[in-house]
Amino acid sequence: MSEARAFKHIGQRTIRPDGFDKVTGKANYGADLALPGMIWGAILRSPHAHANIRSINTERAEASSDVLAIATFQDFPSVNDAASAAGTLRKDLIDTAQNILAQDKVLYHGHAVAAVAARTEAAAEAALALIDVDYEVLSPVLSIDAAIAEDAPLLHPQLKTEGLVEPADSPSNIAARMELKKGDIAKGFAEADVIIERSYDTPTVHQGYIEPHATVVNFDHNAPSMIWCPTQGHFDVRARIAQLMNMELGQLKVVASEIGGGFGGKTTVYLEPVALILSKKAGRPVKMVMNREDVFRASGPASASQSTIKLGAKMDGTITAMQATLHYEAGAFKGSPMGPGCMTVFTPYDVEHMYVEGFDVVVNKPKVAAYRAPGAPQSEFAAEMAVNELAAKIGIDPIDLRLKNAAREGTQTIYGPKLKVVGLEACLKAAQQSEHYQSPIADGVGRGLSAGFWFNIGGQSSVIINLNPDGTGSIIEGSPDIGGSRASMQMMAAEVLGIAPGKLNPIVADTEHVAYNQTTGGSRTTFATGMAVIEAAESVVSQLKERAAALWNVTTEQVDFVDGVALNLAGEDSLTLAQICAAAEKTGGQISGTANINARGAGPSFAVHLCDIKVDPETGKTDVVRYTAIQDAGKAIHPSYVEGQFQGGAVQGIGWALNEEYVYNESGVMENAGFLDYRIPLASDLPAIETIIVEVPNSFHPFGVRGVGETGIVPPLAAVGTAVADAIQKPVSSLPCSPPKVLELIMAES
Repeated sequence: MSEARAFKHIGQRTIRPDGFDKVTGKANYGADLALPGMIWGAILRSPHAHANIRSINTERAEASSDVLAIATFQDFPSVNDAASAAGTLRKDLIDTAQNILAQDKVLYHGHAVAAVAARTEAAAEAALALIDVDYEVLSPVLSIDAAIAEDAPLLHPQLKTEGLVEPADSPSNIAARMELKKGDIAKGFAEADVIIERSYDTPTVHQGYIEPHATVVNFDHNAPSMIWCPTQGHFDVRARIAQLMNMELGQLKVVASEIGGGFGGKTTVYLEPVALILSKKAGRPVKMVMNREDVFRASGPASASQSTIKLGAKMDGTITAMQATLHYEAGAFKGSPMGPGCMTVFTPYDVEHMYVEGFDVVVNKPKVAAYRAPGAPQSEFAAEMAVNELAAKIGIDPIDLRLKNAAREGTQTIYGPKLKVVGLEACLKAAQQSEHYQSPIADGVGRGLSAGFWFNIGGQSSVIINLNPDGTGSIIEGSPDIGGSRASMQMMAAEVLGIAPGKLNPIVADTEHVAYNQTTGGSRTTFATGMAVIEAAESVVSQLKERAAALWNVTTEQVDFVDGVALNLAGEDSLTLAQICAAAEKTGGQISGTANINARGAGPSFAVHLCDIKVDPETGKTDVVRYTAIQDAGKAIHPSYVEGQFQGGAVQGIGWALNEEYVYNESGVMENAGFLDYRIPLASDLPAIETIIVEVPNSFHPFGVRGVGETGIVPPLAAVGTAVADAIQKPVSSLPCSPPKVLELIMAES
């Protein structure tokens, strides 16, 4: 595609189609639904971070007149004791099931042990006290260092490390190891004039979505059971529940409600399977809603990490070697974002010799979940901090150092493929030429910068476009909208059809009314579902030409379609889209286009962020005084929402770098489980986040799109960390840069 392509609708700043309902309170979120006869479910959670369950006695709860159903792990037919005895045990589901309801061991404070359904919410909460659980309390393992210590208590006595050169012969809290390499790392360091080696750590943090997890479920023996929930992937919710409950997909129908933030944290299931069990037992619809404390204690945060980075370079700025050892906390069950962390850590650089080793470590904390660009913020924080230190050590501008070593088209990545056309150099040059970077640095202010990378993904998406007799239409898709994607779909379809975006109504359908769509995440929706929208719209255009040809009694080849108008090339006739739709009854019926695709070629995304921070030397308090986010969007479908993604990622990354962390006591109890004590940034904390949209089109997308939702959270950690280090003239290696930690650095001897 040509970079000079002119668009009519793409690139405009339209009003989002769901905006009115959301600002007026008409939109329905997860907890808003109520059904006739509905009862309430509640979860009994462990008061211990690590303990064996000797017994669960539900007799007193069962005797309560208010209690209509009780659920435990044994109600999962795919993994319970009966399945094990029958030889039908689904081993691949055990971790998922045990995280939803503990089997014989609790692995974090707040781990769900049992559930009740009662006539009212208050009765359900009161009934939890009637369930008697006998625990054998064990010592909790709360950090990577504690988990990998030689005498560490084991979370899973049968867990052995995968990915070792030789198979593990003893259990461990290290669930997996991975290794990536290219070139000869020893040779690379031998060629270096300067070598630096540093260690860094990041804390457990939460995605910070405002809406808690919630669900309403109505089990039905004769028709599909209904599940309503705020999820990023309702098809995956259906699949996981079907697996856990030994049900067929056709026995379940999942409706994605509006979602009040997800950021990766709503890509898994917690309440939905439990509510289904309770609804089945009680014969009534069941509503379950987490409170804020439950969200923090029992849903999946982002991994804490420990990283060691070693870099080698020549005095002219050529980086000769890059090496990383990365440890990620997985929480109570294996499955941290170790993989993407290892794959992304050095991708902004075209360096011949690289080596990365990663470890997935279980600890007595909630099982981690995705958080924008999962794994990348932690590893790239460490890498970018080290690169900034390297630039200072050899006396070269940090942007010049990156430009000299920047990944570009043809760069061989450490994880396999060579890069296609990418926008890192363009982002670096835009940053270097920006008024922010060119401006002087005020006294007492530090400046930092960082590059960042995320793969972006494609995958399966399905779309139906129906046109009405009056020329309006609907776009039926299955990707929950968590970032303005309805507007993007509307604009892309309108571009192809040549009509105003407002003529098309974008609808996020349930699992019965559109074919399979992968989860909204990984920056895939505008790219992949957008490709499906374009393909479906092109199908509609083909049909419009056929219908016009039939009306004119000419061949389809004699019809062109431009800006919503069919042109008769054999004469001077023309028909608008609305006119063709009005006559559709005469030419074959309603016009409808479909697309079912597995999108490939998601263009990688790079970003560069600049940060100026002022530090109070008396208190260690930090103030962000200026911040600029530069990122390659390929082509910005809706610039306002692209800028919003840049700004949102920056704000979340700033919070990660300056304030946010899970604070645990020695017993493994989180002590700041709420927004009062777990402090996310407020609008009043920050200046306006400046944005620069770079557009290096992705040749694999008809409009040049690259996903933009993930990459924006990657650079802030190192941009902020470097700015703080510059302001106090002391190295920073541990996040968050909270006032006590910064003051400690200020007061420490050099």
